[in-house]
Amino acid sequence: MRSHRGGVVSMTGTAERVTRVREVRRRLTREGPPRTRGREQDFETVTLPERHCDQLRDLMISEGAEKVVEVGLAYAGSALAIGEALAAVDRPRARHVIIDPFQEREYSNAGWDLLRAAGLDSIATLMLTPSSIALPRLLTEGFIADAAFVDGSHRFHEVFVDLYFLRKIVRPGGLIVIDDDWWPSVHTAVQYYERNLGWTVIPEAFPGEAIGVGPQDERETRCKAYRLPDPSFEPSFQDFRAF
Repeated sequence: MRSHRGGVVSMTGTAERVTRVREVRRRLTREGPPRTRGREQDFETVTLPERHCDQLRDLMISEGAEKVVEVGLAYAGSALAIGEALAAVDRPRARHVIIDPFQEREYSNAGWDLLRAAGLDSIATLMLTPSSIALPRLLTEGFIADAAFVDGSHRFHEVFVDLYFLRKIVRPGGLIVIDDDWWPSVHTAVQYYERNLGWTVIPEAFPGEAIGVGPQDERETRCKAYRLPDPSFEPSFQDFRAF
């Protein structure tokens, strides 16, 4: 497993750490990332909008999240928001595990460098392997998260596999947040877990105007947050509900 691990926190005090992260977030919104892949409007297309990042941050803070798994880093918009939440909550064992096999070879570490500039490399780990490999390793290591944010591959089978492992990694009653739920491939994968495994939508997590069109042509929000059941359970194959 290839990874980057952070060093020692250089700033003291929760307020100072949060301020540092916010400054990097504002700079990213105002100026864009230090490097892009060279595709037209790539940053604007790939990055979670600032409003959604703020909502993601507030959700993580309200949960008191200490350990978070994120699939997909790119230009670090969502990662900085999660990092701000972890800095604000200020738990002693805060950890942010980020999985992105393309960070070095496609993004030239633009997102990781922003996290370092924000001082978040002290709590963040970047796994440079596909999520289908990284997530089973986390599970084998016994890693337990309070929440996860999923914005990796949008292929149905890969989203489905990510969610399969994340439901075993995120604690019962924890959160899994999905980006681009309005894409039919993503939406359909999530529907299995909602209909068969008791995942429940948190409707107030991402308020605002719907911006996408779902698989049945209904208006959909970009992000959805799901609460995992507590206790967790395994359904009978006889109780399968088509999705």
